[in-house]
Amino acid sequence: MREVLEALQAGEMSVQEAEAALAGYATTESGRFDAARETRRGVPEAILGDGKTPDEIADLAATAVETTGRALVTRADDADVAAVREHLSVEHPDATVTHHERSGVVVVHAPDFEPPDIDASVAVVSAGTSDAVPVGEAATVAAEMGADVQRVEDVGVANIDRMLDRVEDVREADVVIVAAGREGALPTVVAGLVAAPVIGLPVGTGYGFGGEGEAALTGLLQSCTVLSVVNIDAGFVAGAQAGLVARAVAGVAGE
Repeated sequence: MREVLEALQAGEMSVQEAEAALAGYATTESGRFDAARETRRGVPEAILGDGKTPDEIADLAATAVETTGRALVTRADDADVAAVREHLSVEHPDATVTHHERSGVVVVHAPDFEPPDIDASVAVVSAGTSDAVPVGEAATVAAEMGADVQRVEDVGVANIDRMLDRVEDVREADVVIVAAGREGALPTVVAGLVAAPVIGLPVGTGYGFGGEGEAALTGLLQSCTVLSVVNIDAGFVAGAQAGLVARAVAGVAGE
């Protein structure tokens, strides 16, 4: 504690950095940012764009960079991204801002940020192009946790040959995320073909009865093959869970 207070007094640490070091979080007008989440849990703190104004998102993103060297924003629209870029151009002009437009994820790294790198791989498998938003979110989160991420796209069961053509690639992964809408069949199929843990990601695509993801979620919960399931469109959770499994495989869990 004394070292933190001395650094604050000497101007070597901001008030937010000091608060984060002592309390584990930093307080802003837009909310409290959990700066210790990655150290405590192995999962980087994310800023959910839904329900927040662009200014609130930008404020929290700047706080994230200030206290952890990185910001991760999910469900961000164009106005949110513009606000983040504008705010950081003043607060952290040397930071790199990457906008994954399709998935709505924004990743910010400070110049001195060292991303984790673990010796484990995650395959992110999607049934169709319509699954791109939660799939992209899951892939980005797993990659930000240090896993080697491979995307296997458009391999839905409407033509199972597409999946069978890629099954050897998927079998090389240490953990597999499989996303599907409609009836959610693909994760069940993949879980019967690979030895690695499979995380089913039901997606709210399709139409008719259960067309907003309910049928996919129900189907995955009823799967006769062994897999775990996250909520509908919960790309962040799927990516984080896969990242935790990858960390355990690589022997870094709990660090």
